[in-house]
Amino acid sequence: MAQSLNVGYIGLGLMGKAIARNILKAGFPLIVHNRSRAAVKELVSEGAVEAFSPAEVAAQSEIVFTNLPDTPDVEQVALGPDGIIETIRPGAVFVDNSTIKPAAARRIAEEFAKRGAFALDAPVSGGDIGARNATLTIMVGGEAQALEKVMPVFQAIGKTVTHVGAAGAGQVAKAANQIMVAAQMVAMGELLVFSQKAGVDPRKVVDAIKGGAAQCWTLDVKPPRLFAGNRAPGFKAYMQAKDLNIVLETAREYGIPLPSAATHMQLFQAMLQMGMGNLDNSAVLGVLETLAGIELETHHD
Repeated sequence: MAQSLNVGYIGLGLMGKAIARNILKAGFPLIVHNRSRAAVKELVSEGAVEAFSPAEVAAQSEIVFTNLPDTPDVEQVALGPDGIIETIRPGAVFVDNSTIKPAAARRIAEEFAKRGAFALDAPVSGGDIGARNATLTIMVGGEAQALEKVMPVFQAIGKTVTHVGAAGAGQVAKAANQIMVAAQMVAMGELLVFSQKAGVDPRKVVDAIKGGAAQCWTLDVKPPRLFAGNRAPGFKAYMQAKDLNIVLETAREYGIPLPSAATHMQLFQAMLQMGMGNLDNSAVLGVLETLAGIELETHHD
């Protein structure tokens, strides 16, 4: 079904490309831009329109999305030279799917408001699987009327959309999400190493506990990949480390002690130092294996 809203998408990485593709599949006219052009060409072959700068995307769009690695990237693309803010129309909405500092999201929203435009911080959770299957959880900060305008697009890419609060609130929710995700990844790694080193089959242990109080997304999704020897990313470890950095910097701004998140940050930092930054965040298991002096037994089914 053809949709009337022109949508722009900037940042076609692992998550961005899958999200953009679902917007296209839902029938929205889509304008795309990315620094490396292969992903652009791929989406153009599926019906998207190519653009060569953020300003060029914004000039043609009523809703402009970004999905970029970190806070400085978003600030550059949104507010920098040839950025979205230069050509965004009054009443148009800038939507950021990236995970960035809440304070930066608030600042961006203030700048767009001066142009009569809206900004929503709308980070997502659900990993590469959620991005591909359009089952993402979307946490939104910003104006309700802007969310109303974007809602048909959100429904094409995600399953759960929650308006958390004013600008920056979506990023606070995402940071909270990443506290839990890191804890789950580390706990899973610990229980796998613990079981195996104590002489018990960790596969059987996972089967025994995943239906009880230990049940969580991580334990549902990750063990089969790890037991098959697959540590390739759904969500890269260096991005998990970056997100924990946002968590801890924001915690410092507000004077919030986060003792376990700080420890998890150290384990993900160790991962990066061990050359595992491009592996999945569940591969923090590798740090724990090294500490325990064992390797998880894998079986290629």
